[in-house]
Amino acid sequence: MEAINYLLRFFFEALTTLFILRFWLQAARADFYNPLSQFVVKLTNPFVVPLRRVIPGLGGYDLATLLLAVLVSTLEFIIIPMLNGGPFKPGLASYLGLISLIKQAGFLLFIIMLVMAIMSWVVQGYNPTMMVFQQLTEPFLRPIRKITPDLGGIDISIIIAFLALNVINILLGSSVPYWAIL
Repeated sequence: MEAINYLLRFFFEALTTLFILRFWLQAARADFYNPLSQFVVKLTNPFVVPLRRVIPGLGGYDLATLLLAVLVSTLEFIIIPMLNGGPFKPGLASYLGLISLIKQAGFLLFIIMLVMAIMSWVVQGYNPTMMVFQQLTEPFLRPIRKITPDLGGIDISIIIAFLALNVINILLGSSVPYWAIL
């Protein structure tokens, strides 16, 4: 049963991550024709396009994709406990799904910034993946860059963002009651 739980968690979290990334790419107005953007769009289109006929966007934000991310994240906390003989608790599943979605978005931001930092040491010249990562992280890093002092060309905004993400992760983790994980 552990293997099935692991595979189901992986499936739900991967699908949620794809929906978060699609929403984020559209919200940041990242390059649509970039290979990474096209990969995400093509994988999520079968789910998003039918729902978009019913739920339109609002103010440039794709509400259908956001709803799918919330739904998939919540379904993880309904289906897996029920397969293990647990009770059906939609209220708790919604709460845990929302917390999990926020934590997953933060983790995705952390991974993208980490990959960006490593790529900045290795990649020389134009790289399409690096361009999309910069478009995605700039809205988060720009406010930090405005308040940090100039340290002679060394950008510490990613380090400050890492610290802030860890603090948020700790606060979100403490908001989940210990019995909800069982």
